[in-house]
Amino acid sequence: MSTAGFNSQNGTGTGQAYANGPSQNPVALQQLPGVSYGMTHQPTYNPMQAKAPPPPGPGLYPSGPYQPVPPVSSYQPGPPLTSFPAPPGQPLLTRPPLGGPPSHTPPQSASPSPGPRLPLAQATPPPPAVSSCSYYPNPQQPQPMAPAWQYNTAPPPMGPPTSMSTPPRGPVANHVSPAASSAVPPPPSSAAYSCAPPAHVSHSATQPPGPGMPPTSLHGYTQPGAASPQMNPMAPHTYQPSRAPYGPPPTGPPPTMQPTLPPTGHPMANATPPPPKADGTGAGNGPQAPNNYNHVDNKMAGLPQPGPPGRHLGHYPSLPPGYQNTSAPHNATSPMHPAMQAATQPYTQAPQPYQQPRGGPGPAQLSPSLAAMSLQSSTPEALRVVNLLQERNLLPPRPIPAPTPCLPQDLQKINCHPEVFRCTLTSIPQTQSLLNKAKMPMGLLLHPFKDLSQLPVVTSSTIVRCRSCRTYINPFVIFLDQRRWKCNLCYRVNDVPEEFMYNPVSRSYGEPHKRPEVQNATIEFIAPSEYMLRPPQPAVYLFVLDVSHNAVETGYLNVFCQSLLDNINALPGDSRTKVGFITFDSTIHFYNLQEGLSQPQMLIVSDIEDIFLPTPDSLLVNLNECKELVQDLLKSLPNLFEKTMETQSALGSALQAAFKLLSPTGGRMSVFQTQLPNLGVGTLQSREDPNQRASAKDIQHLSPATDFYKKLALDCSGQQVSVDLFLLSAQYCDLASLGCISRYSAGSVYYYPSYHHQHNPAQVECFQKDLKRYLTRKIGFEAVMRIRCTKGLSIHTFHGNFFVRSTDLLSLPNVNPDAGFAVQMSIEENLDDMQVVSFQAALLYTSSKGERRIRVHTLCLPVVNSLSDIFAGADVQAITGLLACMAVDRSVTASLSDARDAMTNAAIDSLSSYRQSVLTIQQPGLLSPACLRLFPLFILALLKQKAFRTGTSTRLDDRVFAMCQLKYQPLAYTMLMIHPALYRIDDLTDEGALNINERTIPQPRLLQLSVEKLSREAAFLMDAGTVMYLWIGRNCHPNFLTQVLGVPNYAAVPDNLYLLPELDTAESQRTRAFIGWLRDQRPFFPSLHVIR
Repeated sequence: MSTAGFNSQNGTGTGQAYANGPSQNPVALQQLPGVSYGMTHQPTYNPMQAKAPPPPGPGLYPSGPYQPVPPVSSYQPGPPLTSFPAPPGQPLLTRPPLGGPPSHTPPQSASPSPGPRLPLAQATPPPPAVSSCSYYPNPQQPQPMAPAWQYNTAPPPMGPPTSMSTPPRGPVANHVSPAASSAVPPPPSSAAYSCAPPAHVSHSATQPPGPGMPPTSLHGYTQPGAASPQMNPMAPHTYQPSRAPYGPPPTGPPPTMQPTLPPTGHPMANATPPPPKADGTGAGNGPQAPNNYNHVDNKMAGLPQPGPPGRHLGHYPSLPPGYQNTSAPHNATSPMHPAMQAATQPYTQAPQPYQQPRGGPGPAQLSPSLAAMSLQSSTPEALRVVNLLQERNLLPPRPIPAPTPCLPQDLQKINCHPEVFRCTLTSIPQTQSLLNKAKMPMGLLLHPFKDLSQLPVVTSSTIVRCRSCRTYINPFVIFLDQRRWKCNLCYRVNDVPEEFMYNPVSRSYGEPHKRPEVQNATIEFIAPSEYMLRPPQPAVYLFVLDVSHNAVETGYLNVFCQSLLDNINALPGDSRTKVGFITFDSTIHFYNLQEGLSQPQMLIVSDIEDIFLPTPDSLLVNLNECKELVQDLLKSLPNLFEKTMETQSALGSALQAAFKLLSPTGGRMSVFQTQLPNLGVGTLQSREDPNQRASAKDIQHLSPATDFYKKLALDCSGQQVSVDLFLLSAQYCDLASLGCISRYSAGSVYYYPSYHHQHNPAQVECFQKDLKRYLTRKIGFEAVMRIRCTKGLSIHTFHGNFFVRSTDLLSLPNVNPDAGFAVQMSIEENLDDMQVVSFQAALLYTSSKGERRIRVHTLCLPVVNSLSDIFAGADVQAITGLLACMAVDRSVTASLSDARDAMTNAAIDSLSSYRQSVLTIQQPGLLSPACLRLFPLFILALLKQKAFRTGTSTRLDDRVFAMCQLKYQPLAYTMLMIHPALYRIDDLTDEGALNINERTIPQPRLLQLSVEKLSREAAFLMDAGTVMYLWIGRNCHPNFLTQVLGVPNYAAVPDNLYLLPELDTAESQRTRAFIGWLRDQRPFFPSLHVIR
């Protein structure tokens, strides 16, 4: 496959990369000499590959509007798509993709740099040459015209070749042992031949303990309002089932917690630290390498154990039969938006009673139970054939639930919640060739730090983990007896520690299978001291404010200062919490808030080329000790710059100063900017041509104009500093460049176009509500995350806001409950002898109270060997969300038109594969399985989404911000942006209403997004995630107009109405309650626009 144009997205390089798509190890990125980048054993299906039109198949697409554009496919004409046989004597090779190669190609360096930061010059590899092993077997075949995604195979390694005779030195994460790497299966007869495959880093059963999460401290912290931990002198573990949530939900007090329903979500990275070595070298490296987690992880890994047993042949080891005796599901989740609520319905997580026979595992085997549930025995609803050209009611009347994996009921009850951890395919193919044949992307979507109403919290002196792969013990391991358990990722047999024999819930001994760690797929540990590199950092908040003339004119400074004054006591933290302020225009202003001063002192630094801190010790102050001075400053700031005529903005220098101020401790930097930086370092020029906004040509300038902000973000990440950007502007601000400061430091981007305190009150309301949520939501500091998966599977691409510190360790200086992540996966080794596979995400972070915690999510999915089973388990929403992330990367590395073609090809390819490989009776029409019937609709919706649309005037910053949201937001919110929800609200009743905090919330039916559902006699609310539209029909009943809008007739409805009046009528209360409830379900505040 061609790798021309490859750009490291974590390096500093050319500044062409947009998002953290590829997980790059920026150390020593170079091409393997003499090795072209090809598949190890199977040609990869690339949904965005250049496509050549296949021969017209009989009835593939019926006559009509679809004929002029034949479906494009990258596969050979002639033979059916079910196989790819090579003619005798002629190898069948994949063609190189046009444009750039996939933007997500993680190099697998043999020795990741142990330092906290990398020399930025090394981060961008030279573009490798096109592989000479890929060519078109048929010279007469038309040249490809459309781009393709390479999304089911791990991209080739980009690091130096690893010796096959000696294990790599230094901190190596999940490397391949010589035995494993030399045992690559030969390509089957149907596979495309490729050049010598490069050595690939994979999760192997023979790997030594990889770097885990950094250590953390043990503190007996209890959130206010939560029960204090019970200390049982007889138990080394304290199980705290009633721990309160770490941050308040968007509104109202947090719900009480129960130990039964640990929600599970999108875990992202395996930040799991090994136990310390006996010589104590694990926790004492803080001063020398305070940010070097790989170094600590390897020191803590201990001596390598004898190689774990090889792959278990035959059937998958039986799971204990006691899992079948489960208690009744207990659903204690609070009511949610219907579009998010549906995903939770089939999942309940109550503690599972477990009776382990004394003689070891019982006769119940997993294999027969799974075989009995084979989807081939009868046609399930998911495989019902739907003709998309004839069936009108494709949209379901209620939200689409996440598909339930085909697992035994007892396993499914304790599986991870789909809102936290979700896979695009709930049935994992046995081989990469089978996955290629299905032509659907395989990946995980994660929401690892989600606000949870029930989260079991365990305080333990011993955190039980696999001695080989460092997996945390979880509900899907196998207890061979009371003293031994088998890892469900690498199959190593481990001993059960003596402390783990005691169950803190039942206060009984000898029942390790009943402990909360083995009963909950989502759990949080309060980590012992060996999980720390340094003492846990305090909560530190630094606010960097634009005070130029343009900023003062918008009026944002008044809103910010008032909001912070109102919420200053709700900032997450403890007695060590620190705050600081920097303002800037053409100079940088610091504020001395030292205790004992009668009023804040402003210190001005005009030398922006060589920035320095005037009084380093008094610029960040303890909030509790200096609260009065801080409040005085917030009250005076708006008036201080009220008359300013300074128009220049030295943002780059202000960021450098803030970085110097936060480097010793780490923390959160909140930057407020209202114009294009035009002075000093980081200066940007306007790149937008308003005349080209609606052009059908490719959109330019989606990539950064400079790498200054990316380099600074990498420096911030190395010092545990995260940067959140608030952009409030009516003019072009080059978000594509400024956004890098947040993207690579695990921050967030907030964008308020045309913000003005008088001219745009709707944006002011959004800013106020978003700022309150931002200031008060829970936060995790100095976090790392790692995802592990069963051997044979490989994770190769990450999406989201982070920095990839090594091949699979994500650096998250801050982690917040509104951040989502996605990963792409491939199958490196056949899974023939496995019945299930597991994925585990572990997030190690420091809470705002100074506790070191580890949140672990584990997901279990079945392995299948037929295409029909794969299609039956397809999760159309997860597939759409992952494709959206991939399309954003493609838009930046190649072009917007390539991304649009690629999304269209993805839908065509999957439906073509279904038609030719699954359907037994060919029939005319555009046929789809019921589970994918909305896939073409979602792709069409994506093509009209602000990020990818053409032909409509779209401001460049608006487009880039939409791309940021698609990459960063959790799936539930992304799907509302892609495909809005529609409700009729002029006839709301209390029938079926929810009762929340003594409020009655009506629950209208979800309507299909079709013009035939609209009526001039009604009023409709369309919820598009970040914005809501209330449309009033011309003949709407006068009662609704008077009782809800407070106007006598249709003509009196104001043109710019964005607030519903608070009328003392039942209709007004119902309407406002419903809209308010929808807004409460998401982390951002959607504006409301009343239109007629």
